[in-house]
Amino acid sequence: MKKAPFRFALSAMACVLAFGAMSAQAAERWNMSVEQPDGNSLTKVAKSFAEDVSTATGGELVIRVHSNSSLFKRPEVKRAVQTGQVQVGEVLMSVLGNEDAIFEIDSVPFLARNYTDAQKLWEVSKPAVEARLAKQGVKLLYAMPWSPQSIFTKTPITTMADFKGMKFRAYNPATSRMTELMGAIPTVINTGEVPQAFSTGMITGMLTSPTTGVDTQAWDFSTYYYDVKAFIPKNFVIVNARAFARLPEASQQAVLAAAERAEKQGWAAAQAETSQLVATLAEKGMQVSEDAPAEVEVGFAKIGETMAAEWLERTGAEGKAIIEAYRQ
Repeated sequence: MKKAPFRFALSAMACVLAFGAMSAQAAERWNMSVEQPDGNSLTKVAKSFAEDVSTATGGELVIRVHSNSSLFKRPEVKRAVQTGQVQVGEVLMSVLGNEDAIFEIDSVPFLARNYTDAQKLWEVSKPAVEARLAKQGVKLLYAMPWSPQSIFTKTPITTMADFKGMKFRAYNPATSRMTELMGAIPTVINTGEVPQAFSTGMITGMLTSPTTGVDTQAWDFSTYYYDVKAFIPKNFVIVNARAFARLPEASQQAVLAAAERAEKQGWAAAQAETSQLVATLAEKGMQVSEDAPAEVEVGFAKIGETMAAEWLERTGAEGKAIIEAYRQ
């Protein structure tokens, strides 16, 4: 008779263990491919987003962040998300410009040169971006800006002629076109390859953010930094639409709320760190100029007009509507 309570306790414990095992099995696990190293602010925001999702869903959805392009390289990420090879991915939006010019809106040079303008440009262009992704089975979660794109060179720049023949790093169709219009020779180089590209003479200049300048320790291979703020590109985080749709409604809402918080965090982080990044370049010995020489600024303005006209030609009435809404 005394054995009955013991049997009951064993049965209860078995039920608890079985329920725990079932709960563990029920937890959804996603992988997220991000491009930058762990110390980069974009990766920090991505990890914060993943932690936020796990907390908000009570552990029912766990997102593992794979940094430094360890899963997929920049050109591969969107396709990997689209085909379900990875559930979530972060990618530079403008790298998709050859697929559709709408994705290049934030890389039209000299259109938005500060964060206030860049955020307004994103607000008016976001619906068009979301619509294109949705047609491809991809859902937009959030976007985060880089610090403004500026000029790094080994030699001083005083006129547009100084760019002629210079081997210049490009990382998307827009920067390749801008480099051509500057008179330089575009060479596509991934972020992690920048130091070696400079040391071997593959490039002698680059248009990039002070974020990348600090990440790659640009002071070791370049001397001059011109803080021209040509444009402010964004990375966006996307999810496979089918994977998202399979989530319970509560988890879907938790993911979207976490994405909204991540976007706010990302914009705030980019703005907060930009001046410090430029200061770091100066502290490390680079010659920092707040802007380009007057003659170069005139040349840049012409490039901006040319590329804006080319972008409008490629995007037609939709592009025109976006620009008109932005300028209102």
